[in-house]
Amino acid sequence: MSSDPWGRVDETGTVYVRTADGEQVVGSWAAGSPEEALAYFERKYEGLVVEIGLLEKRVQTTDLSAKDAQTAIDHLREQVDAHHAVGDLEALRARLDKLVATVEARREERKVQRAKQSDEARKAKEDLVVEAEQLAQSDQWRAAGERLRALVDTWKGLPRLDRKSDDELWHRFSHARSAFSKRRKGHFAQLDAQREEARKTKERLVSEAEALSGSTDWGPTAARYRELMAEWKAAGRAQREHEDDLWNRFRGAQDVFFAARSSVFAERDAEQSENLKLKEELAGEAEKILPVTDLKGARAAFRSINERWEAIGHVPRDARPKVEGRMHAVERAIQEAEEAEWRRTNPEARARAEGLTGQLQAAVDKLRAQIEQARAQGNNSKADKLERELEGRQALLDQALKGLQEFGG
Repeated sequence: MSSDPWGRVDETGTVYVRTADGEQVVGSWAAGSPEEALAYFERKYEGLVVEIGLLEKRVQTTDLSAKDAQTAIDHLREQVDAHHAVGDLEALRARLDKLVATVEARREERKVQRAKQSDEARKAKEDLVVEAEQLAQSDQWRAAGERLRALVDTWKGLPRLDRKSDDELWHRFSHARSAFSKRRKGHFAQLDAQREEARKTKERLVSEAEALSGSTDWGPTAARYRELMAEWKAAGRAQREHEDDLWNRFRGAQDVFFAARSSVFAERDAEQSENLKLKEELAGEAEKILPVTDLKGARAAFRSINERWEAIGHVPRDARPKVEGRMHAVERAIQEAEEAEWRRTNPEARARAEGLTGQLQAAVDKLRAQIEQARAQGNNSKADKLERELEGRQALLDQALKGLQEFGG
């Protein structure tokens, strides 16, 4: 008979294990000595110790689910309870009980963690829904569209909630995306309609611009091109595939017209500059007539100069006032000389001047006689009054005599 602190083998070969409830039969052994029997069942015990140690490690260091851990614990507990090993079976039960508590704690911890993750996922999805609903009202079509696509990717990466909550939030999220898509389609449909209208308008403007490109009616045509450009800007943009081609045709027609006009204007400017030189020479020749000493000769010379002047043609607009002013000054000087000559030689005017002078002279002579008579009579106040009247008549007489001299008399 052999013994061990945790078991023994009786004379019949029956093996026992000691427990808190007393000895329990482990099995029978007939193949060898009692020591070999105990060693065999002790190795069974060591195997259980190893298995429990491995399970403890898995629970602590891996993501083994609580369900799988509990299944493994139950399996080991059945082996311990079967008493097919010799050793401290109570210690193994205690370790299994502790492992059950650990698994339960992990279960609660994961439950709390899942609840937290669920709350975070709910909050994240609610935030996505709110942002999507705000973006649904945006007119920033490209940026908002890209952001909504990014929100979908974010949504797919979040955990699912309970079916009801997840479906409700997804419905709002999907509705916001659909609303944005509908508004964007409507906007671009309207934009396409506007661009098509702009294309038709610009086709018409191009046709008119091309028709005008050969015009030589420079002023009105240039003004019409300015109006066409204003209408072009007001028409808005056509579709991209048409806009550049239409603009090139429109601008090309303008370039043809304005290049032709510039060429003509350049020739005209050169011609007018040459005309200016000629007219400046004639103005200088006219100025040599002054001062007028021979009226008849001056008139003839100016008439000859003016005939040549009229035959020359236009000068640059900004130079016109100065050069024409020089000619007008000479013309006015000749006219003033003519007026002076007319006044000097006009018989009627001379007769009127002589008559007025005679009347004034008679009045002056009469006043002088009256003054002498008043003085002789001692009536000085009357004489003084008559002298004041005489001063006025004498001034008029002097003026009349000066006028009469202009007639050479």
